[in-house]
Amino acid sequence: MNGGRYSRFAGVALAATVALIAFTAPASAAPTLRGEWAPLNRCPVDDPAMLAATGTTTVASCLASQSASGSIKIGNVTVTSGVIDLQLGLVNTSGVFSVVPPAGGAIVSEPIQVPGGLLGLMCPSNIPFVSVICDQLANGALNTVTATVEPAGAPSDFSLAAGLGSGAPIVTVPIRIHLSNPFLGSNCFIGSSANPIVLRPANLTAPTARLVRFNPDGTASTTGSLVSIVASGASQSDTTFAVPGASGCGLFGLLNGAVNLRQGLPSAAGNNSIVLNDSVNHLTGFLAPGSLAPNEGRQLSTLWHAAVS
Repeated sequence: MNGGRYSRFAGVALAATVALIAFTAPASAAPTLRGEWAPLNRCPVDDPAMLAATGTTTVASCLASQSASGSIKIGNVTVTSGVIDLQLGLVNTSGVFSVVPPAGGAIVSEPIQVPGGLLGLMCPSNIPFVSVICDQLANGALNTVTATVEPAGAPSDFSLAAGLGSGAPIVTVPIRIHLSNPFLGSNCFIGSSANPIVLRPANLTAPTARLVRFNPDGTASTTGSLVSIVASGASQSDTTFAVPGASGCGLFGLLNGAVNLRQGLPSAAGNNSIVLNDSVNHLTGFLAPGSLAPNEGRQLSTLWHAAVS
């Protein structure tokens, strides 16, 4: 089987990180919001840090970023990715943003089935006990491997200037990839909280930015009290991240070496890259947050909930 199959999977999983923060599936389905609120349906408006925003010393807002396609290179393998959705809350304190991820993770994706399964992940192998496993993998249930990208720490270092410009990292995103299979067990990861895959995506060119004002009910209006900065038309990239080796794979980690050897892990920085095409980004909050002091964060939460259809 082609050893690059897993690398193709890893590319899909990593590309699903868009340019920003780690993803897991949310505990429950996100609501549908009306009008201009629609892209922000996972904004953590009820997080204590968001609710505490006064509108003067601290200002709460919501960020959503979507990309319909992209590509990722790990080592010598380049693959394409599908739609990604990043959402988070932001608290601005004197121009410095604190990142508030949603409870279910900032980037959402369904688990991905690894092409080739375990055969593509670590077979054939010259390690005797691994070869025995490989011989049993004609059974589809045993061969199937799924993977989920998960947070490996809190996102940080968001820069609005970088998001509207080019060449500078927009946000720091630590992630890990969770591999699931009966032979691999439930604790097989590429990356960890102690040694994550760290993405720092930047715009390749400056996006086109426009302001969209809207009413609390989501209808667009030139006199609306809410405003979105909509930035689009730019691709994002990172060529600086390293991919660490696997850990926790199989009983006592006995399959770590087989996974790493077959896939060429760890992969040093400079051998990997990610590109997200034509990201569409919405940064949304009140046009005059100071007018809502000292309850700007609570007002943002109230209007967000009222927009649920």
